[in-house]
Amino acid sequence: MGKILVTGATGNVGRHVVTRLAKAGLEVRALARDPVRAQLPVETVRGDLTDPESLEPALDGVESVFLLWPTTSAESAARTITAIAKHARRVVYLSADAEDAADDEEPSYFHHGVERRIRHSGVGWTFLRPGGFAANTLMWAAQIRQGVVRWPFGRAARALIHEKDIAAVAVHVLTSAGHNGATYALTGPEQLTQAEQVRIIGEVLGREVRWEELPVEQAREQLLAAWGDPSFVDLALQGWERFVTRPERVTGTVERLLGRPALTFRQWAEDRAADFS
Repeated sequence: MGKILVTGATGNVGRHVVTRLAKAGLEVRALARDPVRAQLPVETVRGDLTDPESLEPALDGVESVFLLWPTTSAESAARTITAIAKHARRVVYLSADAEDAADDEEPSYFHHGVERRIRHSGVGWTFLRPGGFAANTLMWAAQIRQGVVRWPFGRAARALIHEKDIAAVAVHVLTSAGHNGATYALTGPEQLTQAEQVRIIGEVLGREVRWEELPVEQAREQLLAAWGDPSFVDLALQGWERFVTRPERVTGTVERLLGRPALTFRQWAEDRAADFS
């Protein structure tokens, strides 16, 4: 098996991908803007996906690429994917799930543009389309420390996925045959409302944490201050609202690919308890 390049190697998913590949004794290289600060247990090369010319040293001798696009715009993707295609034979792209869509339907947001370019690049490809990340609940950490989470749509139900499961699937796909041209919708094993997620985090921490419904307009003001982009904020709020009446589906893909059940939200909370303490 040839060398594997992992992009997004310092993130929640990428770091687990690097670790798993290294433990398996495979030849792996990580891409990082600052290799020294990355502190990864493998060869780490300086590069930036938004600067295709910087990728040449990282791509030298690479057969497969785990690709995690770093921005919410696909505009700069064409040159970068062209650069990857000159070297690699295969790309495993961490995309995003199309809400309530079948596994072969296209995501409805910016990932579609990146996927389209990969499809037309001439390389073999596999698309991983996770739904909600369990790690997104870290945005409540400060409130959880205070014992009350004030947020809208407490009845919005999602099947949040552990980042370890995304990484495990990525490594499985990178290291085994039969995945070329496949799209995999990945979710956790259970639907939990946001209020239930908060309760479980509290139970793991050994203290009561209450949910308090926040008016949507107040939440919008907070998100605008944090994110800045009104369209992105509105899209997120609309998504949470939809999950009240149309809970996020459970796909079972993780268990089918890995041969074991997907990790539960409680298991994720136990793994990340220190982040809430």
